[in-house]
Amino acid sequence: MGNVENGRRRGVGGLSRWAWGLALAVMGAGCAPGAREPGPADPLATQEQAALSYNSLSYNGLSFNGLSFNGLSFNGLSFNGLSSIDFASWYGADPALAEEVMRYIVRCAVPEGQTRTFTDPQTNTVHTWTGLLGLAPGWAGGAPATVAEQQIVSACLAAHSNPFGVSVPISVLGRDGLGEEIPASDGELASFARPESCFFGNLFQGQGLYAGSQNPPLDATQSTTRACAVVDGSGMPRMTCAPLVYVGSCSDVCTQGEAAGAAFVSCTVGGVSFQPLTTRVRAADLAVCGDGICQVTESCGASDTYDACAADCGACP
Repeated sequence: MGNVENGRRRGVGGLSRWAWGLALAVMGAGCAPGAREPGPADPLATQEQAALSYNSLSYNGLSFNGLSFNGLSFNGLSFNGLSSIDFASWYGADPALAEEVMRYIVRCAVPEGQTRTFTDPQTNTVHTWTGLLGLAPGWAGGAPATVAEQQIVSACLAAHSNPFGVSVPISVLGRDGLGEEIPASDGELASFARPESCFFGNLFQGQGLYAGSQNPPLDATQSTTRACAVVDGSGMPRMTCAPLVYVGSCSDVCTQGEAAGAAFVSCTVGGVSFQPLTTRVRAADLAVCGDGICQVTESCGASDTYDACAADCGACP
C-alpha cells in the first residue's frame, strides 16, 4: 500500500466511548457517495508531499487524547449513514471534534478525488470531507462495510494516530478491503526506507486494536513521535498507548506476502485473523539528541540521551 495521498492511499481527546462508537459506526451501514469534485487539499506544498500520509489526527492534542487511545473502543452502535438522525445528533454534540474524526474516516475509506458531505440540520452548514486512500471501496460506493473493510479502516485509523499530536509523513502498505494491493513506487520505498509498525484489529466488532513493531531498534539518542509500536534496545515500545495492544514483533503474529519485501497480509491474535496495514517512515523524521533542536520527544537533562538531552534542550531548571 503506498503513501496516503497517492491516488488510492493515505491519511479524539474528549470523545466518550459512546461518541467514538457512534462516529466509527458510520462505517457499518454504507456511505452513499456525496459530491464527486475534490475537496480542499491538505497544505502539501509539492506533488511528492501529496503522496504522503500525515499521521497526526490533529494539531491540538486530539491524538493521544482522542482517536485515540482512550477512544479507540467500538461499542457496537450502528446507524444508517451520514444522513441519519443519530449521526446528526452525534455530530452536533461536539462539532469540532466530530469534524476531525470524520476527516480521517473518510480519508481512510474513500478514494482520492471523491468527497463525502454532511449538512448540519442545526446550522445548515455543509461539511465536506475528502477521500484519499480508498481502502473501503464497497462502503464508499454505498454498500454496507464488509468485515475486511471494517478491519482495514480500523487499522488505518490506528496507523494515523499519534500520541504527541505531531504531523509526520508515513508510507502505508497493505491491501484494501477488496484485497487489492496499494501500490508503492520504488521512489517511495527508497525515501521511506525505515520499516516501522503493523496495525490490525476491528473496532466495529469489538475485537480490539493491535500494533506490532518491525523497526530497527532506536538507540538511546533517538526518539520518535510514533512511539506506540516502535521499540528500543529493550525490545519494548517507548510508550504504551492503551487500548492499542502491543503484540511484539510483527513477524511473530503476521504472515507476509509471497513476493520479496511484500507487506504482511494477515495477522492473528487469540485465534482471530485480521487484515493489517504496515507503515514505513523516513530516517530523517527520527529525532536525534545533538541535532540542535529540542523536539517534543526530548527532555532537558545532563546527558546525550533522548530523555536527558542537554545539547538540544539544555539543563533542567
